[in-house]
Order: sequence, then C-alpha cells, then structure tokens
Amino acid sequence: MAEEQERYLVGLIGSGIATSLSPALHEREADRQGLRYLYQLVELRNGDVGELLLAARQLRFRGLNITHPAKQAVLPHLDVLAPEAAEIGAVNTVVFDGDRATGHNTDRYGFATGLARALPGVDLHHVVLLGAGGAGLAVAAALAEAGCRRITVADVDLGRAQRLAAALSRHAAVTVVPVTPEAVPGRLADAAGLVNATPIGMEGHHGSPIAAEHLRPDLWVADVIYRPLDTALIRAARVRGCRVADGGGMVVHQAAASFRLFTGHEPDAERMFADFLALTGGGNA
Repeated sequence: MAEEQERYLVGLIGSGIATSLSPALHEREADRQGLRYLYQLVELRNGDVGELLLAARQLRFRGLNITHPAKQAVLPHLDVLAPEAAEIGAVNTVVFDGDRATGHNTDRYGFATGLARALPGVDLHHVVLLGAGGAGLAVAAALAEAGCRRITVADVDLGRAQRLAAALSRHAAVTVVPVTPEAVPGRLADAAGLVNATPIGMEGHHGSPIAAEHLRPDLWVADVIYRPLDTALIRAARVRGCRVADGGGMVVHQAAASFRLFTGHEPDAERMFADFLALTGGGNA
C-alpha cells in the first residue's frame, strides 16, 4: 500500500475537455502503483487561466496539465519555466512545489516518442506543419531535434508562424519557413511529411485542415488530435495510401511524462498505452 502522504490532487485546464482521457490514463496508472490520485477536469470558459492556477494552489493541487487554448497564455502566471518549456515557449504541465509554480513541456517528448513508435525511421528532410500554437511549437521542436532539415509552418496568423520560426532559429541545422495556409498545397509537392497541430478535426472543430487531393501516397501524415482518434485527415490519408500516425502516441507519452513530474514515480508507458487502446478501441500510438 502507498504511504499515507502519497496523495495527489491534479487536473487539466482547457476548453472542451469533457471527453478527455487524461483522468483515466493517470488514475489507472496511479491505482496500479498504490497511489491515492484524483485527476479533475477544469473547464476554461470566460475566466482567466491565472485565476484557475491561483485557485488550484489554494486547493493544494500537486499539478496541472494545460491544453488548448492556454499553453502560451499560462506563461505569465508561472514562477519558473523548466528548460524545455522556456526553449519551446509553451507549457502543458505545471507542478506546484510550495509557493512555486513551475511550467514544463512534455508535448515535445510525447510527439517525438509517439512518431518514432508509429513511423520508425521516417523521412524528415522536409515536413509541413499546420498550426503554430502551443502544440505546433512542441512538434516543431521535436522535429528539429529529430534531424528535420526543413519545416514549412502554416498558420492562419502569419505572425504566429513567424514567431515559431524565430523560436527555432537556435537550431542551425533546420530551416523554418512561415507561410499562410493558402501556400500549403504547393509546399507539399516536395515534402516527406505533414503534421496537423491545429484544432481542425477535433470534437467541435469538424473537418480536415487540407483537402485530400493534396495528399500523395509517399507522404506520411501525423495528427496530434486524439478526440476523435480517427480524424478526417487521418481517414483521408489512409485512403490515399499514406503512412499515418494518429494522436494517440503523443497523448500517452506526454501523460506518462507528466505523471512522472507530478509523483516522482516512474510510469509504465506500455501499460498506459494498453489503457489507451482499451479506452479508444484502437490507435497506433
């Protein structure tokens, strides 16, 4: 049995999170380790993420996961940024230690590990990235670290894409080109891969970020969305003969890394992956 002090109150702040699998993934792993662990969903409506962080501190939360649309908005409300979060410029995990709130980013690790598992040895000479928000920043950093030579990043807010390019300028081996979504079909012509890091395709944001006609059989396609797991983009890519990586890998491996930060206990990512498959009925995480 776990010692009496090993109790953990954690949660997730974000918008449209009612169907999140994070509570189940975390709590099942905690149960196996004999920990008293409660994972709460905190819906971000019209309130300020800073107010929610303050309330969580007062309620003695051990930590929080942060998701869309607050991964960058949370930054001014933190006391310290861990190196990977400072480097990326986005936070998806907050750990409370006394009066100090430290921001971490486990999305980069989650995406990199999930992609390597789903598509081992994939060609990274040129990747088109859709979305330059918090998830896009983590994906871009993961691609750069994995040896990607060129990233074309498209966002409806060109300034945001330009800021992502500037943030990755320290990676001398990778060239990052910011564009508007209208330029994506042409940029895909010589790309090896396509990653969707926009909300398009998730519950409440139906559709695909790009028309199926622009997908080639020799293109690999990844999506960070896991609700639903089988997004319109992933379905279209399969039909076109593309190799695909759904969002399951990223969510499982970032959750495992967050669990480690919250508890100090080593999670069993394979068991968490099995939980994910049981909860969703599939995936290639």
